Amino acid sequence: MALLNYKHTAADRFMRYVQIDTQSDPTSPSQPSTEKQKDLSRVLVKDLLEIGISDAALDEHGYVYATIPATSAKDVPVLCYCSHVDTAPDCSGKGVKPILHKNYDGKDIVLPDDTSVVISSENHTYLKERIGDDIITASGLTLLGADDKAGVAIIMDLASYLVQHPEIKHGKIRILFTPDEEVGRGVAAVDMKKLGAQYGYTLDGGERGHLEGETFSADAAIVTFNGISAHPGYAKGKMVHATKAASAFVAMLPKDEWCPEATEGMQGFVHPTSIEGGLETATVQFIVRDFDTAKLAQHEQRLKELAEKAAAQFPGVTISFTVKEQYRNMKEVLDNHPYVMDHAEEAYKRAGMTARRMSIRGGTDGSRLSFMGLPCPNLFTGEMGIHSKQEYVSVQDMEKAVETLVHLAQIWEEKTK
Repeated sequence: MALLNYKHTAADRFMRYVQIDTQSDPTSPSQPSTEKQKDLSRVLVKDLLEIGISDAALDEHGYVYATIPATSAKDVPVLCYCSHVDTAPDCSGKGVKPILHKNYDGKDIVLPDDTSVVISSENHTYLKERIGDDIITASGLTLLGADDKAGVAIIMDLASYLVQHPEIKHGKIRILFTPDEEVGRGVAAVDMKKLGAQYGYTLDGGERGHLEGETFSADAAIVTFNGISAHPGYAKGKMVHATKAASAFVAMLPKDEWCPEATEGMQGFVHPTSIEGGLETATVQFIVRDFDTAKLAQHEQRLKELAEKAAAQFPGVTISFTVKEQYRNMKEVLDNHPYVMDHAEEAYKRAGMTARRMSIRGGTDGSRLSFMGLPCPNLFTGEMGIHSKQEYVSVQDMEKAVETLVHLAQIWEEKTK
């Protein structure tokens, strides 16, 4: 059932938060990668203080920490509810103009600032389940930022509700808002001792009812081709072009398998994310993904062999091949703590939903947090069409997520002896 005697704030907060540009930058070495992410974080601290969360604070790395105090005398494990403030570099997040479409009627949503951007239920089939809901979109020139400001707004609404209803029994809840999730560094500088939680849940999922306890395992691979420079007027027999070797390598990559555009379900892939360079040096950067961590090494060996084969076509070219771990499949941790998922499934049931356990063809802050000692599955927010101008979210989905978090906190308290 819905929360009684409470007027939700998630939608109003969300429409305010998305207007703050928080795009992260994968090329920046700083932490956070962009200072503008702190613009929203400072607003969140202010809002938390106004709610009555007295310890809300922003640190120098861009993390917001806050505490919803326990209302139970039991020694309940400390939970962390976590979302990220940054938006993806894929699409502009500057000047977002959120639009509320009340009582969605199932028709195409034509966005007013660029009428070529149409959110259709034929392409976004989940919209068919949300007829009658209030849908929020951007105006057609930017992404919306539901990924993951929907999660942020949900946690803020949850904090507001629990502070207003101290009769609800729950343990201490830690709130964590992170920067740079979209560039793979979301929890790189989290102070786990300061956080002080035993279990966590990220709010960064999509469809209502989805409960995600499995992600890709992920590496980054860099292949560098080294050529030989010579004056082009006198280059015969001397010049060896690194970019040509790199281009030949990319051309060797399969087009009908082993790539994102040809895989689905539990299939892994390798994906070239950039190619750059010149005569002497050219670099191809890859992401390598699989649900089976052991298969990453197989993908990387295959990639290296293709690079060596390409280099052999250009005598004199040498290569270097480096791999960096990014994150690992959270299932490897969560399988040792099955009650974390079980409690979430029970919370979904109490909120009137049947949980659908899902695997994410990607990762979340929870992937890294799980291996940092905080088992941390991912819960739904309603965010859909992410990283694009066709992004949207249902207000009712956000409110249902708030209700779910209330039940989840109560279940942890009830299960504590």
